[in-house]
Amino acid sequence: MKIGLKSNCYNNKSWIELLDILKEKGIKAVEPAAGGFNGNAHCDSKTLLKSSEELNKYIKAAEKRNIEISAFAVHGNPLHPDKNFAEKHIADLENAIILAGKIGVKAITCFAGCPGASENSIEPNWITCPFPPYFGKSIKWQWEKKVVPFWIEMAKKAKKSNVNIAIEMHPGDVVYNPEALLMLREKVGEETIACNFDPSHLFWQGIDPIFCIRKLGKAIVHVHAKDCKVEPIIVSYRGVMDWKDYGDIENRAWNFRTIGYGHGYLFWNDFVSTLRMIGYDGILSIEHEDPLMSVEEGLNKTIGFLNNVLLQEPAGKPWWEI
Repeated sequence: MKIGLKSNCYNNKSWIELLDILKEKGIKAVEPAAGGFNGNAHCDSKTLLKSSEELNKYIKAAEKRNIEISAFAVHGNPLHPDKNFAEKHIADLENAIILAGKIGVKAITCFAGCPGASENSIEPNWITCPFPPYFGKSIKWQWEKKVVPFWIEMAKKAKKSNVNIAIEMHPGDVVYNPEALLMLREKVGEETIACNFDPSHLFWQGIDPIFCIRKLGKAIVHVHAKDCKVEPIIVSYRGVMDWKDYGDIENRAWNFRTIGYGHGYLFWNDFVSTLRMIGYDGILSIEHEDPLMSVEEGLNKTIGFLNNVLLQEPAGKPWWEI
């Protein structure tokens, strides 16, 4: 296992500046922002696909510093009912898939997206309950008419490029838990629909990440290293659903935290061990979104923590067996 970084916390840095920072910190992999909500500060796939010279310089810069590209990050909403909005994110996704296939990057990290409630909608509608009855009708329409058809076509493109679509389970999208991810994978019928496993979004929903790793198994092809702290004193009277601004830290039901500040070594030791049990021995890509720490402090603390947790050598044989 190796430490990586999702690059959007350094969107103010150039690709070269970013790579130099990673090398200095001993980070071995990068997940460049390549469109969607992340922006494309570290991977303008449309431009790179047009110029062999620029693409070669881009690849060589990472190789020179011995940094692997673990995935391209295109976290957007390709199912948005606003056609112009959706088309921009779809183009980002498609270009990243082509680029990944061309240079051997094996995954695109992204969201499944969220459509409106009907053809007449102008905003996405995240539905989480079946009543009133129009909710049940709408979610059936979303999956049958929007979600599954779109991802069937996108999975074909990913398969052609030998790339996995690593969907991150995220509230606000149709795929926000393992049940929905596995349902999409089954309905699309392609193993290229896979999982970018981020435990932070599961913590505050009351979902057990360790059980989910076992449930998802080989569907996990990329992993985010991000923690979350649920505040019981607030949840006890208001629940975990929280629309307050991320900056309103003391009044939120939960906050994203640097690894170790939401859950300690006991959880994270179990986390990496369970990943290895199901066959994942790849990158843990740090995603810094801790509102109480600077990027530098958050990354330095996370790197130190993960270096004590990651299983960095191959598993040994059970020498004690006769």
